[in-house]
Amino acid sequence: MTQQSFIELSDGNTIPQVGLGTWKLDGESMQGVVEAAIAAGYRHFDTAYAYRNEAALGAALKASGVGADELFVTSKLPSGRHGYDSTLKTFDETMANLELDVLDLYLIHWPMPETGNFVDTFKAFIKLKDEGRIKSIGVSNFHQAHLEKLIAETGVKPAVNQIELSPVFQQKELRTFNDKHDIRTESWSPLGQGDVLTGDAIKQIADKHGRTPGQITIRWHIQNGLIVIPKSANPKRIAENFAVFDFELDADDMARIEALDSPEGRTGANPDNAEFLQV
Repeated sequence: MTQQSFIELSDGNTIPQVGLGTWKLDGESMQGVVEAAIAAGYRHFDTAYAYRNEAALGAALKASGVGADELFVTSKLPSGRHGYDSTLKTFDETMANLELDVLDLYLIHWPMPETGNFVDTFKAFIKLKDEGRIKSIGVSNFHQAHLEKLIAETGVKPAVNQIELSPVFQQKELRTFNDKHDIRTESWSPLGQGDVLTGDAIKQIADKHGRTPGQITIRWHIQNGLIVIPKSANPKRIAENFAVFDFELDADDMARIEALDSPEGRTGANPDNAEFLQV
């Protein structure tokens, strides 16, 4: 089994640096995907209430035979469930779906600054953490202004901010803010939904190291100190995406990839106007 690396969170917990994203995976495919991931060495799995596959993931992890103490599971509160009481109720549903007693990491999926109530939502997160039902609490898709409001009004810094981040959309300013406040940055869509992998720079670096473009991209995330959750349903690709701990990119490789950054690189919704995400 390939050796994993870990990131220490501000609350003293640790998170496996590479996890498996499960967006768009359904119940029929989940079992095979989880089996392939466990065999490859993954122990970190990322889901969300809005993905409608928490129960499928929970069943697959239970069937894997790997103990809960060896796994790291993340889920997210959906946008339409903001608010203190609604958060507590939805968290109970998530835990029933996952068949877990304690969740490793719980995130507010989107800030919903115009219609949501992420401050009271995070206060419910704090309560659940204090009760020992969640080990670490964080957010997803939060910009600096959202984070500043959250910290100012709750007095608690999220342990993680999961954001869209790839070589063509590097979010350097937000990463700098996260680092300054001891918030770990986690990358979703780390391969740019595959578009990154077709560029000449990544392919040339891959040829140089005898690796796949996906492995080069994931390695770039790792060497930047990012948590990264590539998603795949292909067993071969799942294994390849995890086999990234036995080589390093050099300074020239890192500089070439850094030069790919573009303000037009976003592929998902902008958190400031994602009000349609009312799942």
